[in-house]
Amino acid sequence: MMILFPYLSRGWFSGIGTLGILLLGFPDMASAAAPEREAPGWAKGAIWYQIFPERFRNGDPTNDPIRESLEGTWPYVVPENWALNSWTSDWYSLQPWEVASGKGFYHVAQLRRYGGDLQGILDRLGYLQDLGVTAIYLNPVFESASLHKYGATLFHHIDRHFGPDPKGDKGVFEREDAADPTTWTWSAADRLFLRLIREVHRRDMRIIIDGVFNHVGIPFWALQRARAEGPDSRFAKWFHIRQWDDPSTPEDEFDYQGWVGIKDLPEFRKGPTGPDPDVKEHFRAVVKRWMDPDGDGDPSDGIDGWRLDVAEQLPIAFWEEFRGWVKAIRPDAYITGEIWWEDYNANKFKNASPYLGNAFDGVMNYRFGDALYRFFNESPNPVLPAEFSNLIQGIHQDYGYDRALGLQNLMDSHDTSRIGSAVVNPGFRQDHGANIDGNRAYQVRKPNLMEREVLKLMVAFQFCAPGAPYVYYGDEVGMWGADDPDCRKPMVWSDLTYETETTHPFGLPRPKDPVAVDTDLLNFYKRLIRFRSRHPEVQEGATRLITLPNEPRFIAIARTLSGASTLAAFNAGPNPVVMTGGSVGMDVPGDWKAVFGPAPALQIVLRPREFAVWSDSPGMQP
Repeated sequence: MMILFPYLSRGWFSGIGTLGILLLGFPDMASAAAPEREAPGWAKGAIWYQIFPERFRNGDPTNDPIRESLEGTWPYVVPENWALNSWTSDWYSLQPWEVASGKGFYHVAQLRRYGGDLQGILDRLGYLQDLGVTAIYLNPVFESASLHKYGATLFHHIDRHFGPDPKGDKGVFEREDAADPTTWTWSAADRLFLRLIREVHRRDMRIIIDGVFNHVGIPFWALQRARAEGPDSRFAKWFHIRQWDDPSTPEDEFDYQGWVGIKDLPEFRKGPTGPDPDVKEHFRAVVKRWMDPDGDGDPSDGIDGWRLDVAEQLPIAFWEEFRGWVKAIRPDAYITGEIWWEDYNANKFKNASPYLGNAFDGVMNYRFGDALYRFFNESPNPVLPAEFSNLIQGIHQDYGYDRALGLQNLMDSHDTSRIGSAVVNPGFRQDHGANIDGNRAYQVRKPNLMEREVLKLMVAFQFCAPGAPYVYYGDEVGMWGADDPDCRKPMVWSDLTYETETTHPFGLPRPKDPVAVDTDLLNFYKRLIRFRSRHPEVQEGATRLITLPNEPRFIAIARTLSGASTLAAFNAGPNPVVMTGGSVGMDVPGDWKAVFGPAPALQIVLRPREFAVWSDSPGMQP
């Protein structure tokens, strides 16, 4: 069966032979929607790279977190002998303070700090540029006691331990009134972040940051003021406060609603249009601060957009208002939302189409990654090519093809197991069963050679498909890890020597796995990135997915734009696949050249777990 997507040139029909053709009619989304409701043009050609700042690079050891900086977050008790963890240590091996705590790995892991900071990111911008990255997404960077920074203390300051002067920055915070933006000044960490923005832009790259506007941390300034001032506080209406403390009792009765019941993350009170107007004004001041830092109307010194956390937890009406704030400052800003599960237990993804255009430019496209895992990796019963095609097609039908070109196509993140561990554990769906604390059968080892070939197949398809490829830090050098916290290991760098991983968190047997940069995989990523950046048809062209009769593990994807064409074929199975140029719509002989894999021929054999990419644009080879 052949599935044909819109905007295809007639040249693709040559040599198809007796294969059936299914035409799927899609509206021309580009003409149907107002231009300002489309994703900015740069997003369609982006190569995204996600950075979890605390684990990317320790560029300044003088600003490392101290014991007191962990107060106010889970598990609320910091051991007296707490110390910074070694960047290069065996991940599951407990440090002396961890052993002394008497707690297991999955308790102490949330107390770990490794010292990653903004200077570390600055120091490695050259690495990212050489890799081919064009857009960076940073997990939260705002002041927070939590490891992940999703529990903010302040939205208008960068975390002081990400900057060069933590002690001085704390003094800056104390001299301000967080409720009054006219008193806000710039801390040392803030200024370093503004320098990071400048350096990113100087390299013709973009940068977006995490906006967490649904909840905060326990030390968040407004919650603490409400608590201190009581029911009459003007900040009491910011939160769902269920009970106030009775000063006549020794107990602390102060209680509030946390996000999904988690007390670590006090949730803002929301109505049909979002949080209280005073809360929204605070958010708006935060948006202005980071998008146009000097307030001169030129946003080039600010961030290029936002990734919005747990976006479905807030009303669309609020996000439409938020979009107005952002686009008024920077019309080409990119807004992407975390829209994920409708029914986690049933593996049903939420259709994010109501958010796109009116609120967001894109979403983190977990649906895409799940489809790839189900076809290339799921065991023992992977989906068939036709169903895989329908999963990809469903994304384009729901969101519109043009909008789909600007989605962030990811296969892992800080909230899932890494692709390197997913291929080792193919029996689990995306974001399911990968928590070792709850699933002792999950394998913690690194991928073997065969599993790495499966990984390469998926990454190659990711870079050939509609939507912007998205790389989670360290995937390109072969990092592996189960779901949070194991997907948040310190980045592997070539100038550091790492301990071999020999420890299992529950003392079970495991192989000894050396930890080092996988240069072969790194070069593979670089080559794919160069390929995509030099082929406009792969960034914005029409798409066709092709299957072959009696080949249940074969899929091909064709992309075409303005007379240029690229064809990629994938054999995800354990047996060779024999294909002809005619069977996939490729004229042979002709102008086709091999980009990856065997040269075009009348008959081509794809070995098990092999892929090939051909193009008729010989001047655009990687």
